[in-house]
Amino acid sequence: MSTTVIVVIDGFGVGAMPDAGALRPGDLTADTCGHVLDHCRAALGRPLRLPALGALGLGLVHPHPDLARRTDRPVAAGRAALGYPGADTFAGHQTMMGADFSRVTVAPLAGHLEEVSGALKSAGHLVEPLAGRPLLLVDGAVLVHDNLEADPGINWNASGRLDDMSFDRILAIARTVRAIAPVARVIAVGGHADGALAMYVRDGDGGTVGLDTPATGFYRNGGLQVRHLGVELDHTRQLPDVAARAGVPVTLVGKAADILACEAAVRRPAVATGEVLEHTLAAVRGGRGGLVVANVQETDLAGHQQDTGRYGNVLEQVDVGLAELTGLLTAPGDRLIVTADHGNDPTIGHAYHTREYVPVLIHRPDATGIELLPDAATLADVGATAAAALGLDAGALTTGATLLGRPAGHTARRPR
Repeated sequence: MSTTVIVVIDGFGVGAMPDAGALRPGDLTADTCGHVLDHCRAALGRPLRLPALGALGLGLVHPHPDLARRTDRPVAAGRAALGYPGADTFAGHQTMMGADFSRVTVAPLAGHLEEVSGALKSAGHLVEPLAGRPLLLVDGAVLVHDNLEADPGINWNASGRLDDMSFDRILAIARTVRAIAPVARVIAVGGHADGALAMYVRDGDGGTVGLDTPATGFYRNGGLQVRHLGVELDHTRQLPDVAARAGVPVTLVGKAADILACEAAVRRPAVATGEVLEHTLAAVRGGRGGLVVANVQETDLAGHQQDTGRYGNVLEQVDVGLAELTGLLTAPGDRLIVTADHGNDPTIGHAYHTREYVPVLIHRPDATGIELLPDAATLADVGATAAAALGLDAGALTTGATLLGRPAGHTARRPR
């Protein structure tokens, strides 16, 4: 059985989409890849060392002095528009796996406080506004608030300190909110903070108010627990489930293990990039073949922290892992697809995702020559391409069409 690995470099955009400035006009200058390369060259006095990404054709998709302008590998390289509103990890991954996420309800929590509060009180919880602001304190310990890491109104969070409350209780609160929430995702988050959560509440864009999760220390202090509760989706028509039903082994690594549905999948959740890469390599070395979907989250975290140097360091670490993967994926039919779910330009002047095109770089050892791909209208085409590589029917996905061999002007199959 051949192996197809999808590596999602979270937040790795390659330039603003035409509508990127709808919410923040300055985002029309977003270019995560280019700006990280520029900053790191200036800071380090040398270009970032990204030979594997260069060999996969990143410089063909995003020409830059610090990227190889040609490759002798038989790769296919292009870029994809997101295919969903805003710029969000959950919506990006669900779309990538073949879901139609083109209509996401945008709803800041401030407009729904009464019904959310009522649902929580009916479930037996103590609910009060926090200092008169449009977020809720539940049972004296959990904040229900706007998610500040994605575009305003796409996601809500239920966040609590594990020192104050078990994750199961935080998750129960999040499930009650999910039952009435109109947004794409309600995220239950439990971790160890540096202080009381109220210290880290701040204003976001578009009238949102929420927890500055990176500032709390949740990501630094260990023990982080997260559960993503998404809108109703037909997961049977997404790539992991389609693959598993066909007898293809499925492994979900990193954040992909948290947000993608597939009961048969082996799950390897992790945040540290080294751990994500090792789980991914171990899945390939295992020799079972099949589908591996891995998310490298630390690039996205560096973007939120506006830490361009850290972003570059993580990219170099990822590049080493990609070189190892291409060395393992040598059998006819094997594929490595490197892509992203949105942008997160750490130089843009804010801590939100940026609405950018993303790269689609495909390692295909049994091919001859380089294929330059036309722009894909949706990330769903990545999932369809992976399905075809595994010998599956891409038409079993809700939407998407394979990118390889596509004639110019071809449009993706619409959802049914």
